[in-house]
Amino acid sequence: MIKILRKHRNWLMIVIAILALPFCLYFVKSDTSLIRSDEFVKMYGRKVTMSEARWDARLFQLSRLLGMTELHGLAPGQGNDDQKAVPFIINLIVLRHEADRLGISPSRDEIVNAVRNFPAFQGPNGFDAAKYDQVEQNVLPSLGFTNEQLEQLARDEFCVKRIKEIVVSGVTLPESESKSNYERVYGKNFVSVVRLHGNDFLKEIKISDDDIKKYYEAHKSELKTEEKRKIEFVKLGLTGDQKKLKDKERIDALQKLADHANDVSQALLEKGADFHQVAAKFQLPVESTGEFPTSAPDPKLKDDPQLGQIAFKLSKEEPTSDPIQLSDGFAIAHLTGIADARPLTPDEAKPKIVDQLKTERSREIAAAKGRKGAETIRTGLKAGQPLQFTLEQAGGLKVEKIPPFTLAEEDADEKTAPDKPKDSMDMMMIKNVAGPLQPGEVSDFVPWIDGGFIVLVDKREAPDPAKYQETKAKIEENYLKNAREYTFMEWLRDRQREAGLQSAKS
Repeated sequence: MIKILRKHRNWLMIVIAILALPFCLYFVKSDTSLIRSDEFVKMYGRKVTMSEARWDARLFQLSRLLGMTELHGLAPGQGNDDQKAVPFIINLIVLRHEADRLGISPSRDEIVNAVRNFPAFQGPNGFDAAKYDQVEQNVLPSLGFTNEQLEQLARDEFCVKRIKEIVVSGVTLPESESKSNYERVYGKNFVSVVRLHGNDFLKEIKISDDDIKKYYEAHKSELKTEEKRKIEFVKLGLTGDQKKLKDKERIDALQKLADHANDVSQALLEKGADFHQVAAKFQLPVESTGEFPTSAPDPKLKDDPQLGQIAFKLSKEEPTSDPIQLSDGFAIAHLTGIADARPLTPDEAKPKIVDQLKTERSREIAAAKGRKGAETIRTGLKAGQPLQFTLEQAGGLKVEKIPPFTLAEEDADEKTAPDKPKDSMDMMMIKNVAGPLQPGEVSDFVPWIDGGFIVLVDKREAPDPAKYQETKAKIEENYLKNAREYTFMEWLRDRQREAGLQSAKS
């Protein structure tokens, strides 16, 4: 596989760049409300056209490829690239307007140095001219860009940094708040959790025929059988002795197999190539599967789940896969049949509908009892009632003690226990909920995967005061970083309002 990539590295770069184009063409699909005719938004008393927006969307994609973290701050929050492109475009327009207003502009030397320092152009010894050439010759032309756009991005990132410096210059952390954060982050928390599982309420739920009928009519378009696929495949694997090889010898053996698999793949790409004839030419036995859905791969694919996944990426137009790397070799799959999904009849859909309704209603019951339970516990504890008595009043809820923890691992612990297992998602959520609470406080009900939970902070032991000075710099750094990012985003939102931002619908 390594040899294949090395052998075709130039055209691979071109392919990667071309694959980025659909993003550029369809980046606004997640927010179609902004599209009307050729108008993207209105700002600063003018119309921003879709053509301008698509251009800036391609700049966003290029900035991601170049690793420009400062510019990524213009597209905050969660979401994929096409969802983030919209706020990036709007904030980029704001940024350029404010930079002009403030007279912020880098010198020619600053732009050149910034381009040379793009993360994507760095090698072991700093700036790597070969990486720059790859982007210049392959990526830029595929996006409709030239070197001028590299300089524009360097200019934009320079402006982001300078404007941030101005906007967040007044953000500070008082000494009292620094100490409070130290106690909260490094103090040992003793926490109890009350869990409510949706499954505990399943027996209470009765689903009527009328419920099933209403659900079926409302979700008819979604209730379908699974699409099924059927494939045939060939394997090129290591021999029994080769499987025992290690390190370089094993890599060399795999590279020879990779070359052989590449030859087979190239033969299959020839016009009119037949899968069975090519397999026979290379003396490779062909194996076939029955029809299978994604949820239940064919037994022949048990040891090679990659083949089952690839099967659903093939199409009638492109039925043959590239070489697929397995644990001990390679495989090439060929699509031989597709059984399309079809609508389920009411009788076929009934078990699925009953399960879905029971799951939804059990979570609703858990959430309702959880919200009421949290309020009952909070009120009871404030009135000085014993916890066990309060839990009984809340419907016989059970409490679970969580092992004591701190919100931040001490550096010494990380060094002495580098292999310490990470917290589960469940525990991470509990810590996040407990963090802002004070001893004696009770959280609201927190919905979770199979129901939800309530967090009670029993007590918090103060950390060693002597270590405050050691951790002060780290605490302030983290706090100020978050506070400055928040301040900058609030500043951007204020500037958007000043710009008279309106969607195309307005």
